[in-house]
Amino acid sequence: METVDYKLFELVSGDRVLDLGCGEGRHVISAYLDKDIDAVGVDLCFDDLKKAKEKFADFEQPDASNKSMVLSVANALELPFADNSFDKVICSEVLEHIPDYLGALKEIQRVLKPGGVFCASVPSYWPEKVCWYFSDEYHSNVGGHLRIFKEQELRDEIESHGFKCFNQHKAHALHAPFWWMKCMAWEKRDSSRVINAYHDMLVWDMMKRPWLTRTTEKLLNPVIGKSIVMYFRKGYSS
Repeated sequence: METVDYKLFELVSGDRVLDLGCGEGRHVISAYLDKDIDAVGVDLCFDDLKKAKEKFADFEQPDASNKSMVLSVANALELPFADNSFDKVICSEVLEHIPDYLGALKEIQRVLKPGGVFCASVPSYWPEKVCWYFSDEYHSNVGGHLRIFKEQELRDEIESHGFKCFNQHKAHALHAPFWWMKCMAWEKRDSSRVINAYHDMLVWDMMKRPWLTRTTEKLLNPVIGKSIVMYFRKGYSS
């Protein structure tokens, strides 16, 4: 279940791509599979990186010498990469977790090449507000969401770091009701038949991608999309 649209992201063969806060690898692996690229995934959580490596084992193409994937522990505020060393950077559902997210944006700006593309996604404002309204535990746990971003404010902040937004969309509308239900019944979220049935439907949808649910989500995304996804280009230095 990718949040990033690789066509809008302009992913092309030969790119060097950084997935910052890659978690269990959904974007870094899918990018590797989409094009012949050098994909790098970094995260603070070693256990998540182990899971990403295990998942990657099923998709690795060892005979493809024109592509690679590397995973590493790294801090978003001190990335171990040279200036202007990536063609594309993904930071999906990460900035809401980082206390100094502006520091992370500075690092992204530093490692991305002039003219390179940066994709940022965060939870959409009002679907996230509903979750916070019904449950403090949803966001107050260790490593949870520290803030709710307003779309225009985040866009302006990113652009103030030398980027220009050229596209955006919302995603995962069918996931919003799932999280609302979990937040409304937080103590019983794992035992609720309704919530578990809805979760099974989401898994089925991700695996089968039937016309009905794909069309429904496409229609609902502008209204209740769980994530806002923005695409930026880094300006050239004068």
